[in-house]
Amino acid sequence: MTPKVVLVGPMGAGKSTVARRLGERWRVDVRDTDHDIEAAAGKPVSEIFVDEGEQHFRALEVDAVADALRTHDGVLALGGGAVLAEATQEALQGHTVVYLEVGLADAVKRVGLGHGRPLLLGNVRARVMKLLEERAPIYSAVATITVDTNGRTPDDVAAEVIRRVEENA
Repeated sequence: MTPKVVLVGPMGAGKSTVARRLGERWRVDVRDTDHDIEAAAGKPVSEIFVDEGEQHFRALEVDAVADALRTHDGVLALGGGAVLAEATQEALQGHTVVYLEVGLADAVKRVGLGHGRPLLLGNVRARVMKLLEERAPIYSAVATITVDTNGRTPDDVAAEVIRRVEENA
């Protein structure tokens, strides 16, 4: 079993929203590894960060991604930092991975004040810019397809993902 597509990208790229649109159009299940982690831990990601720390969360995330890659055959959305782990980068090889690329202005607009996003405490714009700069090369490296989401609706992005995935099939 392997996911039809795996969505990666920073917070604010629209991974969860686009995943739902893709699931509807392809008539497949949608899975989000952040939700898997929350369900297993019995609390939100933000509380895991506060209570156990980022390192503990990242370990849970590696396991959640590995499990989802083995057991899910629909659309899979990964948390923004999931690709930081080398084990996850390796596990993504051979999968159809779509990088939903987003610029600073759109990302900041979409995440708002960062409520519930522990990595955005403080200056949201500066934190988003730093995360985009640090992670963009990793997203590009693991992706088989890159789709620009700037100034586009989730439906437009989903339509392009579908077209590009089907072209590459």
